[in-house]
Amino acid sequence: MSRRSRPLSAAYVASFSSREQAYKVILWARPLRGCDRAGSAWTMTSFKETCPHTIVFDLDGTLVDTAPDLITALNYVLDREGLPPVPMASARNMIGAGARKLIERGLEAEGRTVTPKDMDRMTADFIAYYADHIAVESRPFEGLEAALDQFAARGHRLAVCTNKLEWLSKRLLDQLDLSRRFAAICGADTFGVQKPDPIIFRETVARAGGDVKASIMVGDAGTDVGVARRAGVPVIGVSFGYTDVPIAELKPDRLIHHMRDLPAAAISLMTASPVATG
Repeated sequence: MSRRSRPLSAAYVASFSSREQAYKVILWARPLRGCDRAGSAWTMTSFKETCPHTIVFDLDGTLVDTAPDLITALNYVLDREGLPPVPMASARNMIGAGARKLIERGLEAEGRTVTPKDMDRMTADFIAYYADHIAVESRPFEGLEAALDQFAARGHRLAVCTNKLEWLSKRLLDQLDLSRRFAAICGADTFGVQKPDPIIFRETVARAGGDVKASIMVGDAGTDVGVARRAGVPVIGVSFGYTDVPIAELKPDRLIHHMRDLPAAAISLMTASPVATG
């Protein structure tokens, strides 16, 4: 009987930690593909994909189509100022830099500027209205939950890194029954910095219990590509989000047009680079 065909004894498996047990069973059961065990350093493709990664998602325009509720809240604020509403189609690309910036862009579309004090008031009005109407029409993008299921089944961690306020992000994901899927949900106020500052990415991965060296960013805009580049990690762009610059022009490492393609894109990045052997 070959070494590969012998079952693992209970005593042998029990001698390892729970994580080691999982890897021993996975690696023993799979055929060795492209394996080089020189110096006991595993570098095979199957092992690289098996290693737990942290998949970090942007929220608005990546996980969830939040444009309808965000733009409704924007138009509520503009109406209170006696201004006309911003059309949905043109307002989608205003989203992605937080509530204050969204209002600024809405005012700019009407050729208006306001004092910092008025902007503070309008931002507070926006947040209050939006918090009460956060998931009226917002929905996860098609194929998202199936993709998250695949990552979870492979043992990968999931996290959210957004320029939305943390408590609003959690409220939205709670109402869509998505919060339970993420090991960390971090926003613009969580660490006092926003994307593309790499600190927010690194701290999000740490809060999720992951390792930046084994992480991937997924997003729809320049801030997502920027934070990934500054953190030194690969990035997957989604073409269905909110950005004034087409995501393809920002040259993410992978580009997808539907969430069903996300797991394959992520796995291709996981297996593209060498495994650190310490």
